[in-house]
Amino acid sequence: MASEYLLELEDIEAGYGRAALVLRGLTVKVPPATVVCLVGPNGAGKSTVLKVASGMLTPRSGTIRVAGQDVTGFNPQKMLGAGLSHVLQGHSVFKEMSVEENVMLGAYSLTDRAEIAERVDFVKDLFPMVAERWKALAGALSGGQQKQVEFARSLMVRPQVVLLDEPSMGLDPKATAIVFEQVVRMRDAGTAVLLVEQNARRALETADLGCVLDLGRVHISGPASELLADPQLAELYLGGRPATPTTT
Repeated sequence: MASEYLLELEDIEAGYGRAALVLRGLTVKVPPATVVCLVGPNGAGKSTVLKVASGMLTPRSGTIRVAGQDVTGFNPQKMLGAGLSHVLQGHSVFKEMSVEENVMLGAYSLTDRAEIAERVDFVKDLFPMVAERWKALAGALSGGQQKQVEFARSLMVRPQVVLLDEPSMGLDPKATAIVFEQVVRMRDAGTAVLLVEQNARRALETADLGCVLDLGRVHISGPASELLADPQLAELYLGGRPATPTTT
């Protein structure tokens, strides 16, 4: 029986070495074509969730499923093969290489030339800036443009879920707005996104669903718009007043 979720992290306990647990019974589920964002204070375990999901950190207990398949214990390469692509925190482009060369690194595991060409056309169409600067050196791009190159690279293997860790880190407000627009474009093109973002309000404005983490557990979850409008959550986690509902 097929699962209604593309990614399921269920009752996850995880930590680093012999240190205390960072995640304590965490459960997060990502439906198809949905942006799910994880927000919460520093030390809540947000980035650790992505490391567990991508195979960079093996959970001490709990289950990870991708499209209903148990992938618990898979290493990063096997997780990629299962359909999870991870865009790390900070910038990870190779600045001395062209945009084309950076994007094509995402296709290293593909052998079918027709499939590679189809994926190139897909990411160029999804990210027009990538197409426009295809032959340019990645190091000549702005921070926001480099992030789009990273997004394009992550989509070359046709992932079911893209994991994004702090995509707005170090970007100015204009670049941040463009990056979140690209997150929505990925979602609209059929790719689910699990997003970790310190800018909680901006992330919830972009996401469909939100999960507020605290002390390694999901404190509350639900539609992102409802979390934005919750006065208590706004005071505790969003830095101020709740969002004012818009009318149409």
